[in-house]
Amino acid sequence: MSSSEKRSVALVSVLASATLAAGKMVAAAFTGSLGILSEAIHSIIDLGATVITYFAIRWGDQPADDEHHYGHAKIESVAALIETALLFLTTAWVSWEAIKRLTGEETHQVEVTWWAIAIIAGSILIDYNRVRALRRVAKKTGSEALEADALHFSSDMWSSLVVLGGLGAVWAGLPAADAIAALVVSVFIALAGWRLGARTLNTLLDTAPAGATETVRGLVNDVHGVLAIKSIRLRPSGATMFTSIVVEVARTMPIDEIVRTKDAIFKAVEDRFPNADITVTANPVVLDNESVFQKVMLIATRRNLAIHHLTAQKIGGKLAISFDLEVEGSMPLGEAHETATALEEAIRGELGSDVEVESHIEPQPERMLQGQDAPPGLTAEVVAALMELAALYPRLTDIHSIRLRRNEEGLFLHYHCRCSPGDSVEQIHDDIDRVEAGLKDRFGDIRRVIAHAEPLGARRHAL
Repeated sequence: MSSSEKRSVALVSVLASATLAAGKMVAAAFTGSLGILSEAIHSIIDLGATVITYFAIRWGDQPADDEHHYGHAKIESVAALIETALLFLTTAWVSWEAIKRLTGEETHQVEVTWWAIAIIAGSILIDYNRVRALRRVAKKTGSEALEADALHFSSDMWSSLVVLGGLGAVWAGLPAADAIAALVVSVFIALAGWRLGARTLNTLLDTAPAGATETVRGLVNDVHGVLAIKSIRLRPSGATMFTSIVVEVARTMPIDEIVRTKDAIFKAVEDRFPNADITVTANPVVLDNESVFQKVMLIATRRNLAIHHLTAQKIGGKLAISFDLEVEGSMPLGEAHETATALEEAIRGELGSDVEVESHIEPQPERMLQGQDAPPGLTAEVVAALMELAALYPRLTDIHSIRLRRNEEGLFLHYHCRCSPGDSVEQIHDDIDRVEAGLKDRFGDIRRVIAHAEPLGARRHAL
């Protein structure tokens, strides 16, 4: 929709420029006014500029391709630069002619007619409407070419007012006023060219919009999980501001949290700059306060390996690491040993070659077990034994939600218990382990005992 709107307003501007140029040339020919002639030439250049703008917009709105990865929008900046050059050429010619008339090097009789004044007055109304229409669409689409056109028509409007005043002064008996008006017009044209050229060069040189870098920096710094900003690069191209952001995050941060952090950065910048094309890169970095446990778990996670019972010991000043490594139960021992060895070497590479690393390989079931509730009689026996054993450990209270299931690997017992919120996890875990050991002594088929400890006063865990 915006592309067609840009082309439509540009085409109307072409027709308006052609009408103004023709009318002013006729008025200049019959009146001999340098002011009107300068306006006519200004309008002819505007006609050429609007034609350039029209085709630049058609070309610039093409999507990115294999050779133009950022699209074609900068053709509009090139078109605006051409229009700037035309503005300065107009300024030079008008100034030269005006000076010759003021110095008496060239004389020319100016004849003021009502219809010439009407043409200039009509052009002012057309210019006013074109400026409003062009600026509205330029602001909406971020088109530099349309903004350049709006600047052209704006300078036309003000310079036409000056010419109109000059014609009035000539009619009142001041013939030099026409050349003076032409000089004032040339100043308007030069100022317009200077502003347009400066803005266009900023775009072609990839100058970031004023204040945009600090705004983006503030938005990124406010996102949870960002440790530091490595770089922010902004480059405008037409209506789009290509935005590249590189941040540092803790390497211990889970992948899904890193993704959420990147998404939060993207949304924050997009909300502030809707026309931004945003790329966010998150580089994981080592933190100074990482523990041995975090480092080992991170190494295993990156290799998609599950480990547990991780232990770190200082033996005579030397670090010793041990853990259980879970692999698929059907994996051949040779392959499993290679996997464990590669993990151990990676840990030594991170913690030091003199670190003692030892792993215990155990099977990890990869299949879904088909289970069923155990018979009521067996369940009653196990529940009675559980209650008896738990009573030996005062920390474990309110035994509830007891379930006994049987599958092809044996019996699985699940239960919940309540403990004091002040008791340590280690103390509670030791008591639960002792209950499990007692149950396995009495019931050889029990494979796993899964106990869920809840603090006293907490709502019962829903099943």
